[in-house]
Amino acid sequence: MRRPNARSPKPNSEIKSDPDPIMEPLSIKSFQFKQNPNSRSSSFSRIPKAQPKFNWVTVFFFPVAFVIVFYLSFVFLGQRTPENGRKFGIIIDGGSTGSRIHVFEYKVEGGVPRFDFGPDGHSSMRVNPGLSAFEDNPERAGESLLELLDFGKRIVPRELWGDTEVRLMATAGLRLLDLEVQNRILESCRRLMRSSGLKFRDDWASVITGSDEGLYAWVVANYALGTLGGDPHLTTGIIELGGASAQVTFASRESVPSEFSRSLNYGNVTYHLYSNSLLHFGQNVAFDTLKDLLVSSDITLAGNFSECRAAALKLLQRGKEGCAYDHCSLGATFMPKLHGRFLATENFFHTSQFFGLASKAVLSDLMEAGQEFCEENWPNIRKKYSSLAEEDLLHYCFSSAYIVALLHDSLNIALDDTSIGYTNQVENVPLDWALGAFILQTTAINEANYGWISLISDNFPNSFLIMGATILLTFAACYVSQWRKPYFKTIYDLEKGRYIITRINR
Repeated sequence: MRRPNARSPKPNSEIKSDPDPIMEPLSIKSFQFKQNPNSRSSSFSRIPKAQPKFNWVTVFFFPVAFVIVFYLSFVFLGQRTPENGRKFGIIIDGGSTGSRIHVFEYKVEGGVPRFDFGPDGHSSMRVNPGLSAFEDNPERAGESLLELLDFGKRIVPRELWGDTEVRLMATAGLRLLDLEVQNRILESCRRLMRSSGLKFRDDWASVITGSDEGLYAWVVANYALGTLGGDPHLTTGIIELGGASAQVTFASRESVPSEFSRSLNYGNVTYHLYSNSLLHFGQNVAFDTLKDLLVSSDITLAGNFSECRAAALKLLQRGKEGCAYDHCSLGATFMPKLHGRFLATENFFHTSQFFGLASKAVLSDLMEAGQEFCEENWPNIRKKYSSLAEEDLLHYCFSSAYIVALLHDSLNIALDDTSIGYTNQVENVPLDWALGAFILQTTAINEANYGWISLISDNFPNSFLIMGATILLTFAACYVSQWRKPYFKTIYDLEKGRYIITRINR
């Protein structure tokens, strides 16, 4: 029966003679499921991705490439970093009788500062009077530093002014003044230093302790002698005789009260030092004290070496009855027994130079020269030393007696002891505490900034091998741990009608 809306067939001439296609019966084989040989026939699985293979090229390539890049970067940066260029630092020593500027030029190689304290790397200039002379007019104290700062800026290239630190360290002259006067003098100096164009912070202008001053002097002495960083028992002690104070610093073998004990770490060595500053025991203050005493007592000791020595010893032992320790060598001050070698600097040296003594002179030589000088006819002395004021001549007479009273009568240094030398310089290094301060500050700054670079550069071959091996093992361990991770496969269970996850071995 024909459907009402069916189309009429075309004429027979237009109908092709191809027979109707034969339909094949539907079979499950036509789906071609890929069975997992390890699973049941009723399940099929997803085809897993290719398994990662252990690739030795990959394991070695990345760590080796990293080490090579590290090595080239280290060499390149070590040659090109600005630390290897010229660097400058400035310290102003605000002493009791004058202020002195020290301008240092140095280099940093591998994070380690390299100093040259000869004429090519160290310049200095002094002006008088000292900052303490502005006690009655503190606001004018800063003006006394203007000539010093101009001197420093002429040495430091202008393009490096902003990177050059300038520090003011005042000593015993300011320590003798009231705290309010000290601060007003320092603030006057800060105003000038802020506007200098050099790198400066307010806390870089300060009054240092006498213990610091002695410590810095000890550092530069042992740096110059080549013993800094070595065995503490082979170091050399330092005795300074300044204008307002005296400092004694050395590595003691005795137990030292905490107020006199200083610990210093330098390199891999820790030094336990006795360091003490004897305020009012400086040569100029002691001379003025003795002169006032003589005037008030209407006594004249000029020209009498023995009496002058006795008077000096009396000054040095004032307050001994208040000694709170087992023994006190100077007044009520504790001091352990001196041992080892010592250098006596500043006015010890200047006095020995005035008398024309050799650097290896002993105390008995100074005592003999001083006694001869003091007891000579004074009109003849004034004629012989016409370029010096009479006050200066009296100073030298007093100084010779004072030194003998200090070193021999108080500190028990034998008159023929050759273990103490009188000098202000070792090789080309001036024994000035400001140099010691610069050494410690610069070394500490560079250790903080470049300590790891210094550690690597000091032992680069071993460091390079250790670092390379460590990186190589780390990469290998990471790769192997990744390779040994368990591998999971997802299959479809036809019987259960759901996917299941199974773990398989590699």
